Amino acid sequence: MNWFPRALLRWFDDHGRTHLPWQQERTPYRVWVSEIMLQQTQVATVIGYYERFMARFPDVAALADAPIDDVLALWTGLGYYARGRNLHKAAQQVVREHNGEFPIGVEALCALPGIGRSTAGAIAAIAQGERAAILDGNVKRVLARFHAVDGYPGQTAVSKRLWHFADYHTPTRRIPEYTQAIMDLGATCCVSRNPACDRCPLAARCEARALDRIADFPGRKPRKDKPIRRALVWLLINDQGQCLLQRRPAPGLWGGLWTPPQTELDGVSAVAVDPKLALTELLAALELSDAMDSEPQALPPFRHTFTHFHLDLQPFRATLANPRATQQVAEQDDWHWQDLGKQPDRGLSRPALKLLDALRDSPGRLPFD
Repeated sequence: MNWFPRALLRWFDDHGRTHLPWQQERTPYRVWVSEIMLQQTQVATVIGYYERFMARFPDVAALADAPIDDVLALWTGLGYYARGRNLHKAAQQVVREHNGEFPIGVEALCALPGIGRSTAGAIAAIAQGERAAILDGNVKRVLARFHAVDGYPGQTAVSKRLWHFADYHTPTRRIPEYTQAIMDLGATCCVSRNPACDRCPLAARCEARALDRIADFPGRKPRKDKPIRRALVWLLINDQGQCLLQRRPAPGLWGGLWTPPQTELDGVSAVAVDPKLALTELLAALELSDAMDSEPQALPPFRHTFTHFHLDLQPFRATLANPRATQQVAEQDDWHWQDLGKQPDRGLSRPALKLLDALRDSPGRLPFD
């Protein structure tokens, strides 16, 4: 065992985190769910979601048997919903092809939907005791600083160097502890801003610190302006105080989640669109042409930002008054009337959740921060 893992394990024995819920009873299933949830998401945010998820789906069979709506309902607010959809698909594959037992080793784990090399490495190392390297965001930062690796980790050459170091430092003993230790170091000590170098067990040999260039590593992603997409959002309220939701097609934006219906504006400004005409076309497609009971009321627009683009949303509210016709819509698989007086029991996009909360809390108006 070289100096790096020895120093890291000594630090972990005294300062490592051992209280996190996924560190208790380290099964492949529990580690897998935690690793998926922790992608792009802070530990403090994940804990509550993880505990609720485990209470509802205690094992891979329970997850595989559940309707996707139940899975996405528990994922609502966590973001990056493809993670939840892939989690469900992978659980079904484990049950169908592996009799409910996770396959052993990185290569076999990578064959499951949504599991990449680093996530597979974490499952193999922490839950299966296999010698496998990981390279999540925290580990990239630790290794980029320790070895002064220039460049953005998303670039192929830089990623290759970091994987080399990740594998080189992974020991052959105490693999679960080492894997948790290097993640912990990046999460609690070698953080992005104001790292606690005075408490770091690797500081004595850290090349970035020796060069007084800690802030330069890892290299930042090249800045690129995000494109802007636009859409109208229809908040259609029936005479029973219910809002119409549509299941988004998968794959695609918010695939499998429920949102108020939208009219996509391809390169067109919202002000250039006649909202009454756009709503008339939507209602005609739903065979609700005679149901509109009010003119569409424009509400404050807002922006939702994704990793690769901005989405500018212009909401409109309108009331419908045709119980028989609205009931016909409810009988279609991809449409649902959500009672505004009840918490949704299915997965919602974040903007949908925000809009429904506002409708429920302030039925006469729709405030946005």
